Amino acid sequence: MTGKRGNGEGSIYPYKNGYAAYVWVTKPDGKRARKYAYGKTREEVHEKWLSLHAEAKRGPVATRHRTVAAFLAYWLDSVVKPNLAPLSYVSYEGSVRLYIAPHLGAKRLDRLTVRDVREWLTKLATICQCCAQGKDAKRERSRQKCCAIGECCEAYPSRRVIQAARDALRAALTHAVAEEEISKNVASLVKVPKPRRRRIKPWSVAEAGQFLTDAAAWDDHLFAAWVLVLCLGLRRGEVLGLTWKSVDFERGELYVDHQIQRAGRQILHRETKTEESDDFLPLPALCLKALRMRRAQQTGDRKAAGELWQNSHDLVFTTKYGTPIEPGNMTRMFALRARRAGLRVIPLRNTRHTCSSLLVALKVHPKVAQRILRHSQIAMTMEVYAEASEEEVRAAIGKLSDAMGGTG
Repeated sequence: MTGKRGNGEGSIYPYKNGYAAYVWVTKPDGKRARKYAYGKTREEVHEKWLSLHAEAKRGPVATRHRTVAAFLAYWLDSVVKPNLAPLSYVSYEGSVRLYIAPHLGAKRLDRLTVRDVREWLTKLATICQCCAQGKDAKRERSRQKCCAIGECCEAYPSRRVIQAARDALRAALTHAVAEEEISKNVASLVKVPKPRRRRIKPWSVAEAGQFLTDAAAWDDHLFAAWVLVLCLGLRRGEVLGLTWKSVDFERGELYVDHQIQRAGRQILHRETKTEESDDFLPLPALCLKALRMRRAQQTGDRKAAGELWQNSHDLVFTTKYGTPIEPGNMTRMFALRARRAGLRVIPLRNTRHTCSSLLVALKVHPKVAQRILRHSQIAMTMEVYAEASEEEVRAAIGKLSDAMGGTG
């Protein structure tokens, strides 16, 4: 411990009730600064001093460490918001605000351990979120019914919520490692049980045909949307984001490149998630006729609305005033239409499983169906065709044809 040290080595000296030491390090911004270590004994500080030297040789070293809350705020505003999709920001921000910051926010980022993360996740699963977020307390006193009046409703987070919170923390710490604020991502070392997904049986061709027949009979303004969802397997956002420029009636094609999304308090008309999602899809005769019917309906709506018409994006599916349809409303309307048709209600996203069978029912050529279904090999498409029941197919489409005025 004695002897003269070289330039930049730092020193160990008495400090308060123990000792202190410093080492000259290069910070992440490229500037030189002192990094301090403290301890009760000279030997303890010497060990920390050696560790600091080793860390300084490996690369840049942060001299001041933010709290977890401070880093998460920086990460959301400077990394997530400008670079990721709006819906991703909303999801991450909710996880940070409701589940991470209240429990881990005060901890120093560099001192967060695997044990801290594991204990946080274990505890989170036992905390009633109605109590923690004051949901019942925010209601009018006459409407309070559980936590605010001392009767906990035990609204514990689901496995999916807990997994989302862990994933948000892991994503943030991955960026902290990349910026060399910490040396390892402790959240990635903690495993959480995967939420189990309940399997739902999709509609058969007959059920899908019954749904469309009922919608056509009622002159449903979303009839064309249901046709595109069931016959082309389009997602909810993709259908609502369609513009008339995307529809080529002469060539019988549809170009999918935009979607409608709800992100917080905004409804956004934006590009699809990936370039692979963009595609030209051939339109079967049923889809073409449904879209022509939709165009006629919208013309009537525009005339009725007059100056109140607001379809700035030239959307195919709008409200009666031309504004975008709320995605959640479309989901609710789908459930209502299914009940009206006397069918069991399935999630709107599950209709994609029925698409392949309906393509068989519409007698779409296998090579065209391969493009619509986006199968990499024609053999996969032919398996679908082999499984379809010809009698069921003809009966379902026959009823639908009659309801639409005799189209093939």
